[in-house]
Amino acid sequence: MANLSVRKLDDETVAHLRVRAARHGVSMEEEVRQILKHAVMTPDRLGDLAVRLFSPAWGEAALELPEREVHDPVEFSE
Repeated sequence: MANLSVRKLDDETVAHLRVRAARHGVSMEEEVRQILKHAVMTPDRLGDLAVRLFSPAWGEAALELPEREVHDPVEFSE
């Protein structure tokens, strides 16, 4: 595994990284690894792209759909 140092990060960026990492329950270092990995990966399939864009892992709450009512089948008369 390679190591990478990033110099001259402004304080605001570091603060945002700290908050984002805390929200995801990981260290800042792990958060940066995940950000870089997602930024450079090319999805193999379109569905993978959709998961990357809309996944709760990107900080968005999971989409909650209302429960659907079950209806009786429609009967057609002749």
